[in-house]
Amino acid sequence: MDARRLGRRLVTAGAAAPEQRPGRLGVGVVGAGRVGAVLGNALRAAGHPVVAVSAISQESRDRAEALLPGVPVVDVPEVVRRAELVLLTVPDDALADLVAGLAETGAWQVGQIVVHTSGRFGTDVLAPARAAGVIPLAIHPAMTFTGTSLDLARLEGCSFAVTAPNPVLPIGQALVVEIGGEPVVLGEEARGLYHAALAHGANHLVVLVAQAAQALAAAGVPDPGRMLGPLLEAALDGALRAESPDTVGQRGPGAISALTGPVRRGDAGTVREHGVALTTFAAASGAVDVVAGYRALARSATRRALLAGLIGPDAAQQLLDAVAGIDEGPAALGDTEGRRTDDEEGDA
Repeated sequence: MDARRLGRRLVTAGAAAPEQRPGRLGVGVVGAGRVGAVLGNALRAAGHPVVAVSAISQESRDRAEALLPGVPVVDVPEVVRRAELVLLTVPDDALADLVAGLAETGAWQVGQIVVHTSGRFGTDVLAPARAAGVIPLAIHPAMTFTGTSLDLARLEGCSFAVTAPNPVLPIGQALVVEIGGEPVVLGEEARGLYHAALAHGANHLVVLVAQAAQALAAAGVPDPGRMLGPLLEAALDGALRAESPDTVGQRGPGAISALTGPVRRGDAGTVREHGVALTTFAAASGAVDVVAGYRALARSATRRALLAGLIGPDAAQQLLDAVAGIDEGPAALGDTEGRRTDDEEGDA
């Protein structure tokens, strides 16, 4: 059966009970980490039997037992030997060597579907397996995983970046739809920027919360998480809503339109006082990254607010002057460093 026909069968098989749907594939999971065990469970719920899993650490073995009960735990070559669909859920830096090593030992099988879940890579990293005749797919879920059953409900409606040669794209898209996700086709050349954008948003959001919570605790707030919760949830919800196209598919000014606070008001005096308070806090606590983070984001917020028409040039200049009181870097709107910073930031 060719790839397009298999993809169509996977997509149109939803009416039957999972185990009775056509095009069911024996799945082998290489790496029972937080992602692998959860996606293996989701594929099994869609009717694809999980035939083997590899798990090195005790934590991984426990996770496999919890989410993939009854599935044999074997070594990696044996997982590949047993599987029609091999799910590679290993760390990014280990992926290339793993694929190449299995190719050198002749482990890959012609017609086998090989899926990796790295956000960083497309299908070029699977070239050694592809040379052996496999069908290469890169499918990355845009969410964080706990490695527990809590993740299964979160897969519903989750966006997955799918990268694959055009003839086999339908297979990747169908697999995502089967587990409740929404496939987004992404070109090989875009994977680096895509993954950087996700990491910048998710990982640095965690850092931002950590910084704010530490400062609140130093200010005497007994439960910083509780205080931040409603504020940050409202801010995030507003920003994400502003990033969604309207009913006719047109994009507005984006997340920056949800900006509130002193930059949005052009309140340079408050920004200046923030700098004093945070510098004092950093000197007492050693948390110098809080000052650096605040001034970098205040500068970025000012520039984006100006470009979006939320503040005027005079207010923007006053805000940048206030930031320059914290940071000795140039504050002029048209300076060379400022233009370079904007180019580096892009639209992410």
